[in-house]
Amino acid sequence: MSSPAPAAAPASRPAPRGASRMRWAIIWLAFAGLTINYLDRSSISVALPFMGEDIHLDKTQQGLILAAFFWSYDFCQLAAGWYVDKVGPRRSFSIAAVWWSIFTMVTAAVHSFWTLIAARLLLGIGESPAPATSAKVVATWFPQRERGLATGIWDSGSRVGAVIAIPVVTLIIHFAGWRTTFIIIGILGLAWALGWWKAYRDPDKHARVNAEELAYIREGGARVAEADDEAAAKLPWRRLFRYRTVIGMMFGFFCLNSVIYFFITFFPTYLVEERDFSLLKLGFFGMIPGICAVLSGWLGGWLADRAIRRGVSVTKVRKTIIVAGMAGGSVIIAAVIVPQAWMALALLSLAYASLTFAGTGIWALPADVAPSSAHVASIGGIQNFASNFAGILTPIMVGYLADETGSFVMPLTIIGVIALIGALNYLFVVGKIEPLPVARAATR
Repeated sequence: MSSPAPAAAPASRPAPRGASRMRWAIIWLAFAGLTINYLDRSSISVALPFMGEDIHLDKTQQGLILAAFFWSYDFCQLAAGWYVDKVGPRRSFSIAAVWWSIFTMVTAAVHSFWTLIAARLLLGIGESPAPATSAKVVATWFPQRERGLATGIWDSGSRVGAVIAIPVVTLIIHFAGWRTTFIIIGILGLAWALGWWKAYRDPDKHARVNAEELAYIREGGARVAEADDEAAAKLPWRRLFRYRTVIGMMFGFFCLNSVIYFFITFFPTYLVEERDFSLLKLGFFGMIPGICAVLSGWLGGWLADRAIRRGVSVTKVRKTIIVAGMAGGSVIIAAVIVPQAWMALALLSLAYASLTFAGTGIWALPADVAPSSAHVASIGGIQNFASNFAGILTPIMVGYLADETGSFVMPLTIIGVIALIGALNYLFVVGKIEPLPVARAATR
């Protein structure tokens, strides 16, 4: 006789008809938090030209101000992931949102280059726990068969926040000035923090989760302390860096963000300078890649969940989604050599959409490979720490090479090749997608 099906079988069962659906309300609330998070950080890009007139900032100073956020945000990622695992999503997300909202409003009061630098550094600290917290929420609230779509939903908040920043901030500045912009956005973040604190509980403590939904979440492989192996739960945080899979996740996410940060930084400049877009065309057509990226992230998550429900191995599903998406992101190379602007915009939209397609798989990995529930956010913070070095390096590289060569062909070719290298990394360096093995001696 053949051996019985492995523990993955419960993950393929559909939710019971009588089960509540509070998990989806929770993940959409996390989506709203990430949208506000990215609206806060992106608003400076729209407001900076107006701020520069009042505070007298030259272009070099403006570049340093934009970079300041990423220095503190990135270097806090390691501590942020550890912190989220220690205190849980309710406290970490609420405190983070209050922190970043306060320093968003503080930005309205700055009157010099250095006070603005300080406000951006402190904003970066406050925003650092958000991604790791969201990954922890998915691991706690969702069975493995639903993690893809849930991850795609919260991760798309970053795209939505960046896309809406241009029209929202421009409108507020037009009617009320740039200082009022930061006050309004800060108040929005405080309101969300209050809502999260009131609404969020872990599934077993939430009044609106019935027994059927709780059983469905637990039986489907949710990462909770009660299901942890004792030795795995005691694995020291620093030992996570000894796993090849974790190192591969760090390098691969860096490769992905090396391309994504082009869209966050130099994409508008490229359309204006290389493709002769007017301000009106930029405002309208410039949103297309971002919208495609949001929809593609949801599609990637849905396809991954559908495949897992049909019995395809998690390793095959995650690697297919990630490798295909990163390979698709490399079409950015072709975007800079096609003759027509509409062709370039179509290829750039495809590249951005492919990258967010891959991103749903990448952000699902911490819940899949963590040795215990106490390591999910930590691994999320570790890979995000590595990935955000791209936020520091990509704008410098792209700007320097564009100046030296007089076009964006060389820098975009380089980041397209980096996307392909990242795809190979996930294919051959990252191991089997399963909880990392823990030797008993490693916990001491």
